[in-house]
Amino acid sequence: MNIRPYVIINGVSSQAVTGLLVTDLPPISKPPVRVLQEEIDGKDGDIITPLGFGAVDKPLKIALTKDYNIDAVISFFNQEGSIIFSNEPDKVYNFTIYEQIDFERLLRFKTAEINIHCQPFKFSAQEVEQVFNISESPTSFNITNAGNYFAKPVISLTGSGNIIVTLNGSQVLALALGDVTTTIIIDCEQMNAYGLDGTFLNRLVSGNYDKIRLNIGANTFTISGAVSQVKINKYSRWL
Repeated sequence: MNIRPYVIINGVSSQAVTGLLVTDLPPISKPPVRVLQEEIDGKDGDIITPLGFGAVDKPLKIALTKDYNIDAVISFFNQEGSIIFSNEPDKVYNFTIYEQIDFERLLRFKTAEINIHCQPFKFSAQEVEQVFNISESPTSFNITNAGNYFAKPVISLTGSGNIIVTLNGSQVLALALGDVTTTIIIDCEQMNAYGLDGTFLNRLVSGNYDKIRLNIGANTFTISGAVSQVKINKYSRWL
């Protein structure tokens, strides 16, 4: 059994980088809550307004072995995207590295610490995209959020004409796709809609992206209109 710590960045394991060792992983922790703190003269205490969860820096300690390839190590950490830590092998974070890495120290002492700047939410590393082929209207289907916090999924719809999207009994979106069959991708977390070529298609959407929230557990979508296929991704989310 291999118990050596590792990370997987954009699908590539640190164990595949010649001479690179991950010696210490960051602890599993809840992201900080951003707040607005106000004090009012004459009023005891203060007023705390939550502003959402903040990103968190996760310190990663690495070392070099005698067979290291420093260019390969630099290339491995010169990335952003997705990262999996071996102490949470079933979860994936979105990350970037914005602090300068002291590779001179790494070469001199053969050890270094790297701050992995992670966004607050993590997603399942095993869940697959849910695909629903639709032959009648309206059509309902269920999606389960297996996480511990509400999820804001990525929804891809292929269809034409006027389409109504209902979530858990409430209408959340109305789409006007026109006469030509179109695939529109709605990223609820980023609050944007775009086509397969990346062109923004927000003008085709009416509604509030922020209302598309998958509760913990079972959720029901109902789609009305000329839709042939719906794909749902990132439907479970954890703190």
